[in-house]
Amino acid sequence: MTDTAHAPGLSRQQLKTLALASLGGALEFYDFVVFVFFATVMGALFFPADMPQWLKLVQTFGIFAAGYLARPLGGVLMAHFGDLSGRKRMFMLSILLMAIPTLLMGLLPTYAQAGVLAPILLLVLRIMQGAAIGGEAPGAWVFVSEHVSPRHRNLACGSLSLGLLAGILLGSLVARAINAAFDEAQLMAWGWRVPFVVGGMFGLLAMILRRQLHETPVFAELQQRRALSAELPLKAVVRDHAGAVALGMLLTWLLTAAVVVTILMMPTFLQGMGVSRDAALAGNALAVLAAMAANLVAGTLADRFGAGRVLALWSLLLGVAFWWFYREAQAGEYSQWHYAIAGSAVGLTAMIPAIALGGFPARVRFSGLSFSYNVAYAIAGGLTPVLLSLAMKDNPAAPMHYIAWMAAMGVALGLFVEWRGRNR
Repeated sequence: MTDTAHAPGLSRQQLKTLALASLGGALEFYDFVVFVFFATVMGALFFPADMPQWLKLVQTFGIFAAGYLARPLGGVLMAHFGDLSGRKRMFMLSILLMAIPTLLMGLLPTYAQAGVLAPILLLVLRIMQGAAIGGEAPGAWVFVSEHVSPRHRNLACGSLSLGLLAGILLGSLVARAINAAFDEAQLMAWGWRVPFVVGGMFGLLAMILRRQLHETPVFAELQQRRALSAELPLKAVVRDHAGAVALGMLLTWLLTAAVVVTILMMPTFLQGMGVSRDAALAGNALAVLAAMAANLVAGTLADRFGAGRVLALWSLLLGVAFWWFYREAQAGEYSQWHYAIAGSAVGLTAMIPAIALGGFPARVRFSGLSFSYNVAYAIAGGLTPVLLSLAMKDNPAAPMHYIAWMAAMGVALGLFVEWRGRNR
């Protein structure tokens, strides 16, 4: 294969590819997650005024979750053509499918203007976003991993994960800027539309950036040797790689816990504990910055010492740091810096895709990763916001307990990967 398997380091072209892919991923992921930073505002605008606040939040997170539930369909379809027609083509298509609904969200009528039609339209657009992101994340991980040697795979996936987290950070910073620029009346009247319109523009910029990228050497060689899958790629995945699918799903479950709870939902949870919106978003920004840096560190260490070992270590960090931070916040001692330490545990997102995609051969790699990742994310990522919101009615510490269980599973998965590697 010409996948630079024996390359001693990253070339200038490979570094450029990682940078452009990461930047494009950041702009697209911003489009997907900016919704959650305005969950409270969207709940007030798109549901009846007399609805209880907790029910508005549950329904708003339900619409947010619909994006996750739509991921498998979009992911499987784009992965199918990505394995047969090329990684880059699907890389470009996913941006277009994300930018359009994001822009339209900023132009939607509210419940006061259109009644029940407003949340229905919001739901439809959120489903369209979900279909797009279903192909984006796994496609991007496959794309960057096939541009470097296997010995740099964790770092490559970590750099892409850094880019996706940068999209979350961008959403947090835009949310802070909007809250600082507008008073409550302006925000509710029209200010909430700005981040979605800006997001649509970000999507177009990402499309321009990705036009500079080249097809992966791995796919190009498969195409040249006429070694592409001779049957439906997903059929081969389910029939021949069930073990890799199961491992990919468990790893994705861990990833959703780290990202959805620690990064996406915590600003809303913190506001429920009495923390101001500005302080919650400031802490979130620090947490995302820490997670971005941790992805590069964890990816580098995983390439050197083994992905299983580093995954176990980072999972342990997730459990301990989040427990400490959440208990302090509940006791009224919220610390933005302690939130940053908890955020650094999200560095495990460097190893998870690298381990998962390594279980599939190149000809069905996109379909294998996309299927296991998106199905698991649709279930775990889609249901977690709703179920945790409901559980917190009776148990305010539910997120802390959930992360503790997920961290224990992460340690077990890391040790299993290490054991499997030694016994191959």
